[in-house]
Amino acid sequence: MTIPWLIAISLVVGMLIGAVGIGGILLIPALNILGGLTIQEAMATALATFIFTGVIGTFSFQRRGSIDWGITVPLCIGAAIFGFFGAWANAKINAHGLALILSSIIVFAGVYTFYTKNKTKAVVFKNRPGLQQVLLVGVGAVVGFGSGLTGVGGPALSVPMMILLGFPPLSTIGASQVIQILAAISGTAGNLQYGSFDYKLLVICTLFEIIGVVLGVRIVHAMNAQVLRSCVGVLCILVGAGLMMRALEF
Repeated sequence: MTIPWLIAISLVVGMLIGAVGIGGILLIPALNILGGLTIQEAMATALATFIFTGVIGTFSFQRRGSIDWGITVPLCIGAAIFGFFGAWANAKINAHGLALILSSIIVFAGVYTFYTKNKTKAVVFKNRPGLQQVLLVGVGAVVGFGSGLTGVGGPALSVPMMILLGFPPLSTIGASQVIQILAAISGTAGNLQYGSFDYKLLVICTLFEIIGVVLGVRIVHAMNAQVLRSCVGVLCILVGAGLMMRALEF
């Protein structure tokens, strides 16, 4: 029964990634509990699948014209540079404190997003593009460093932070698909040297995650903006709470 359950969870994870950018973290405990992998193996295997879900998600969003490259490129620059430093810091310091801070930010962003779903918030530095680009590089740096340090996927940090700054949910989710590729490639490169994978489960999970991503992208482009904000808010709260519990080692 293990494989059917993993297939079902992979489909759900893929749909969440395609629809709201967040959800990949759910695959790690599934591989650990159902697949019998160690946490390190589960993280390495899950992270490798996100390369492919990111590629499919990026292609699907771009085909619909839903990726704003003006905000995506500076985010990716910051994430690409500081992801390495986050991975280096992971081997040097205790990450529990920062993990608690990051998870608290995600929960706060989720609560804020959910309770302000009917309000319009101006994008930060909307009329000052130079400052906005610098800010986005900074956000990308936080996302990259946090991902490398804690093992949290890029979208789990980028989506709530971008929502807090007033960026439209659909553009935020589109950008998260691209960031996902960078974070996954960076982490997987390190895991190829130091980690281990379950290649059978990697192939199975990737296949059904991709199917889920395609379905998720279709769903999100048919959703009302307020409903989308509500979904993003609720998922941020759940994911943030899960990360907090993991950091506290419940």
